[in-house]
Amino acid sequence: MEHYLDNSATTRVLPEAAEEALRLMTGCYGNPSSLHTLGFQAKKELDRAREAIARRLGAGPEEIIFTGGGTEANNLAVLGAARARKRMGRHIVTTQIEHDSVLNACKELEGEGFKVTYLAPDPNGNIDIGELESAIGPETVLVSIMLCNNETGAILPVQAAARAIKRKKAPALLHTDCVQAFCKLDFTVKSLGADLCTVSGHKVHGPKGVGALYVKKGARVLPIVYGGGQERGLRSGTESLPLICAFAKAVELAPKASETLEKADSLRELLLRELAGLSGVEVNLPMDGLPYIVNLSAVGVRAETMLHFLAQRGVYVSSGSACGRASPSHVLEAMGLPRERVGSAIRVSFSRFSTGEDVYALIEGLRAGLESLERERHNGEV
Repeated sequence: MEHYLDNSATTRVLPEAAEEALRLMTGCYGNPSSLHTLGFQAKKELDRAREAIARRLGAGPEEIIFTGGGTEANNLAVLGAARARKRMGRHIVTTQIEHDSVLNACKELEGEGFKVTYLAPDPNGNIDIGELESAIGPETVLVSIMLCNNETGAILPVQAAARAIKRKKAPALLHTDCVQAFCKLDFTVKSLGADLCTVSGHKVHGPKGVGALYVKKGARVLPIVYGGGQERGLRSGTESLPLICAFAKAVELAPKASETLEKADSLRELLLRELAGLSGVEVNLPMDGLPYIVNLSAVGVRAETMLHFLAQRGVYVSSGSACGRASPSHVLEAMGLPRERVGSAIRVSFSRFSTGEDVYALIEGLRAGLESLERERHNGEV
């Protein structure tokens, strides 16, 4: 039996979402930009999908731009917003614990003459509100801060960032990467105070290869992809209607976050309670973070070694962000954790379909892995 606990990397596609994609591929396959009947039908499906994503975000349909995923949406937000406002200033504020698609976009802008302030997290993985406000100045044109960290589950002060921008009277747009929080926390773009907001399909039981960027009405963003002018000219190229509609179907079928948070919290409490009985395991997460994510270290065991051991037993977790699998976690390093804990860190991530059986299978796998390694050490094999 498989026990999948790597839902922050990707989720299993809902059967209803897969069926929706197939319906669009085989039955409504026109180009939404075509002027004939099939094109008109496709355009109606695209409009319905846009309305579904907008409704969940508390936005207007015209404020939703479909992209090829969260990474592209983050790139469009960071590069597009900064370049559009460079005459107002060339300063950007972000954090050291953002997703690589934000951090590398910021590095690209540094090469274009922008100055970027990377705020360091505290030992619990969060960002100090005072430091955030102090970093914002009259030249700040963009603040990019994720709502929920993808490795620790820390919930960052996005609303405080919005208030700070107003208090400092900065010309900045506020971008928030909500890929991990979407459909897991109840929020709207208005409640966050965001001008730009990134979401992704494959984190919410939709397909890979589709995401969306909320662009507040009146916020100017320059495109990074040029072509026929689809998606309000911000993301040219024929829209991937099957993926978009499958994404929308998954979002429509997602329950209110408040209805699933309690289950996720109970699974996290069960895991933490069981981990307390395992010697040598440290937990690397804020207790007030998103309960869907638990980061732990089997100290002294390389993460890759433990991952392979667990996978052989049908338990699937990750060593951090799947996008940075070849490198140590920049998030845990920024938190100041010892190198040994960073190198042995494992991320467990639940979905609304996870069960207590998954947790117990993980615990047994960890226990067996630790005991096996100890035997090898005792026999001089390692």
